[in-house]
Amino acid sequence: MKSYRTGIVLITYFLLLSLFSCSLFAHFPPYDVSEYDTNKDDSKVTLLDKILQKKRLDVIILNSPTTYYAGTEREMGFEYELINEFSKHLGVDLNLSVVFTINDALQKSRENIGDITVAGLTITDKRKEEFKFGPQYLTVQEQLICSSEMYKAKIFPRHLEDMVGLHIVIGKDTSYESTLNHLKKEIEGFDFSTSLEFSTEQLLDATYQREIDCTVSDSSVFMINQRYFPKLVRALVLSERKSLAWIIREGDESLNEALYKWLNTYERSGKMAELKDYYFTFLSIFDYYDTSIFYKRLEDRLPRYEKYFRAAGKKYDIPWMVLAAQSYQESHWNPQAKSYTGVRGMMMLTNSTAKLLGVKNRVDVKESIFGGAKYMRVIENKLGSEITGNNRWSIALASYNVGYGHILDAQTLAVKLDKNPNSWKDIKDVLPLLTQKKYYKNLKYGYARGNEPVKYVDAIQNYFDIIQKSEAKKEIIRAKKIALELKKQKDRADRIASGEVIENLRVIPKNKVWVGYIDLKTHKKYQIIAKKPLSIDTNKNWLLLFGGGTINLEVNEEFKTFKSKNNMRFKYVDGKFSQISVADFKSLNKGAKW
Repeated sequence: MKSYRTGIVLITYFLLLSLFSCSLFAHFPPYDVSEYDTNKDDSKVTLLDKILQKKRLDVIILNSPTTYYAGTEREMGFEYELINEFSKHLGVDLNLSVVFTINDALQKSRENIGDITVAGLTITDKRKEEFKFGPQYLTVQEQLICSSEMYKAKIFPRHLEDMVGLHIVIGKDTSYESTLNHLKKEIEGFDFSTSLEFSTEQLLDATYQREIDCTVSDSSVFMINQRYFPKLVRALVLSERKSLAWIIREGDESLNEALYKWLNTYERSGKMAELKDYYFTFLSIFDYYDTSIFYKRLEDRLPRYEKYFRAAGKKYDIPWMVLAAQSYQESHWNPQAKSYTGVRGMMMLTNSTAKLLGVKNRVDVKESIFGGAKYMRVIENKLGSEITGNNRWSIALASYNVGYGHILDAQTLAVKLDKNPNSWKDIKDVLPLLTQKKYYKNLKYGYARGNEPVKYVDAIQNYFDIIQKSEAKKEIIRAKKIALELKKQKDRADRIASGEVIENLRVIPKNKVWVGYIDLKTHKKYQIIAKKPLSIDTNKNWLLLFGGGTINLEVNEEFKTFKSKNNMRFKYVDGKFSQISVADFKSLNKGAKW
């Protein structure tokens, strides 16, 4: 991200990048098809043969945070990553048909549409009677999720029987429905409600807002969403560990066997562990922040990089403190920061973005900061002129996080809800609605982690405010020092004008420092390890010797600093102070170096 020579091209590129469709097909070495004779008669053509012949894997996929969604620059989701890798392994294109409820996913499976259904489906006895499942790729537990505020009301459920009387809502046709129906038979008075309209994520939000008491979620789903809803806690574990698997179309075992073989290799390679770590561990790390830690890093980290934030801000006309706050949210000011997906550096740039904008080394502090600033400038330039003031930076930051397409959706929805599409305050209210099917199903870019950009911008605003206050305090301190120094200079000038003699010689150590000084009249030697300011009698003439390093002195009320790797030598004669050479020192000291 170095210059604007390709500004128009880059703006066009990022606009297209953030408005992408479900067609990112990067081809890796293809599946070995040598054992398959694609010219065999139809009666011998397997399900896998048909996929290889059409060079396309047709997949029904659920639009949800754990399965599939449009990220800032690419399609994302734990299960999407898996099915995408499998299609690359086969050497075929991935053709996605997106659905918005588990009920829709199951219905299309019944209609035998596509080759595989990917929807975070738990294997249940009832489903096994109706569908054919592939290999298990993740185990989860069903958990009752409630608000921690129920503790205060003394209605927080600690045992299964405590669920009686609570307003519990779950998704229709989910595995949770079977679990609660079983508990309903065992627990007298227990009941619950189901919803075809709301997803598990929406019901977690309803629980967080205290619209309902509790809901049920797979442990993996709750783990991803917990950072958005910090007041939600696991109340009870409702099931043993259950396995998730994809639905395979009815037919021979060829596709299932290929999937088993690939998944086994993928797991043994360690890639599965990395993928789980990213989706269920890494994302939560960078979303949480601790103000006390930030204050510490404000002192010991920011000063190292402040000059680059200031320079980049000046070049791209962005407040440098905005860039600094954003960088902390992205990487905690760690130049070596890296995520599973490969984003790296102070501004956590993707490799493709870095290359397109001219960043050669993403872990180089200066390049990363200037790259992030240029990227922010490209994004901010997309925004309409109707968005003004602080709204521009807030909406630009949200776009940086969730993708420009989803911001356009939020603005469209804002207009429908009679809100201001150019106000961050209103967009902030609208973005979380992009997690709700009744809103996103009619929008161009569909489901988005709408809570994430809100928390992202809130965190940056928090850091920005702290940095701003810190800088204001520094300015006050600097102003006081300047005023004090001006006063000293004025007092000194007045005393000089009145003929008053001003002489003083003082060593001011920042750390411990060895000081040697010799009386030029008596040649008596003194030495001391100075830990605090040391005043030397100005009624005498002196030779002074210091070890290498940084020396701070006050000479006749003027402050002087000297730096050297070697020993430093000075003389103070008749009220005049000067640095001298080794030869001059020896000449004045009867030929001795000390």
